[in-house]
Amino acid sequence: MKTRIFASLIFLVCVVFLTACPKQTTINQLNGDPARYRGKEVLLVGTVTNSFGALGQGAYELNDETGKIWVVTQRGVPSKGARVGAVGKYINGVNWGGRNFGSALQETDRKVR
Repeated sequence: MKTRIFASLIFLVCVVFLTACPKQTTINQLNGDPARYRGKEVLLVGTVTNSFGALGQGAYELNDETGKIWVVTQRGVPSKGARVGAVGKYINGVNWGGRNFGSALQETDRKVR
């Protein structure tokens, strides 16, 4: 009886954690079908090729070998060459600091490796 309860509890915890994570997407997929991803949370993994920021805000360019995209952040920017997993909402027509970035990712979470 205790084994069944424990197994059920483990199963429920796994379901909660796995449904909270967005599926990894490529920049090529975003650019190929922007209407499908617009406003939805996605996960991109790539290398930072360019970044600028001030006072904890900024933007960095992420390259995942299928393309490049700007990531707008409120958490400070990672350094050039960092391997990053960025989670955020895909948006079009981004303007920040007087620059137009076209499509971008509005970051909500990040993992740096």
